[in-house]
Amino acid sequence: MLFTISLLALPSTSQAQEAASSPSIQNALQPFVEKHELAGAVTLVADKDKILSINTVGFADIAAKKPMKADCLFWIASQSKPITAVGLMMLIESGKVKLDDPVSRYLPEFNNQWVIAEKKNDQLVLKKPKTPVTVRHVLSHTSGMPFASSLETPTLDMLVLKDAVRSYALTPLNTEPGTKYNYSNAGINTAARIIEVVTGKKYEDYMDEMLFKPLGMKDTTFWPNEEQLTRLAKTFRPNAAKNDLEETTISQLTYPLNDHKRQPMPAGGLFSTAVDVSKFCRMLLNGGKLDGKQYLTEASIKEMTKKQTAEGIKDNYGLGFSAGESFGHGGALSTNMSVETKPGLVLVWLVQHAGYPGKGGESQGAFRQAAYKEFAKPK
Repeated sequence: MLFTISLLALPSTSQAQEAASSPSIQNALQPFVEKHELAGAVTLVADKDKILSINTVGFADIAAKKPMKADCLFWIASQSKPITAVGLMMLIESGKVKLDDPVSRYLPEFNNQWVIAEKKNDQLVLKKPKTPVTVRHVLSHTSGMPFASSLETPTLDMLVLKDAVRSYALTPLNTEPGTKYNYSNAGINTAARIIEVVTGKKYEDYMDEMLFKPLGMKDTTFWPNEEQLTRLAKTFRPNAAKNDLEETTISQLTYPLNDHKRQPMPAGGLFSTAVDVSKFCRMLLNGGKLDGKQYLTEASIKEMTKKQTAEGIKDNYGLGFSAGESFGHGGALSTNMSVETKPGLVLVWLVQHAGYPGKGGESQGAFRQAAYKEFAKPK
């Protein structure tokens, strides 16, 4: 059972104390909560200089009647992909990695890959690929790798990164590298393994040192601690009748979530907050710079966010990002972040929904429309 709540709450995190809520965004989202189509959400709008608004609506925990708060923690899932890609691009900028190098230059286990030429019942006919898998391929989902290997089951977070990547190298490619778009966790995880080999550091330590700590992303982690778990929003899905919401768990991850036996998953393992995600996005909007520190060049950001999928491939994907004038990424539980370059805005949408009943799927669009109407002013 859902209970209606109307919140015009100010952010509870210190970094966002000056950001007011937006009544127009609140009014756009509240009906979805009242109709039991949206459990709760945190929305954030920013420009390159500051957070413009944070709104909270509905519940982080319906059963406990716990209202959503601005500092609630969310599994951002595949939003981890562009964050990992930025980590690798920093090494590319320094000359330690090259985009068009074969992956095998850094990971020799990829020297003897095969591609599926034909499938006959339970048999595969394999051949050598015409071109090797490159760094560009693994970042743009055009490597031909599957989504995951057969060893990553029933959850995706229990294989050590080195072992997971070795299993990808032993798995035949589905398609010739560069010829088709095939959304692949394996590719992004491989990119992260290149980080480890080149730097001699664990992937998670490198990301913490180079991005999370410098950007002030204090709540961005693969392992929420006990305090952070108290702020974790519950996950919901439509009930059997598709007319209400019921609580569920994150099926792709292993519980307890703070157990370090779980492995960092570069393609989808991060937890974060709206404020933290906005810092990453504001850095990108600001040409790779935030609070006086340069993380990436503007040229690198343009390379990452332009279409990297080959001509004739309809999927518009860059290097770790959806490509275009507006770029960003979504996550498995309906989260999203978007850098809107034309109006100069960052939009962050954080929910924990494995599907929506009714018209709940329209709630993100309602947020976007309200945010544009209020903040995308003519220049």
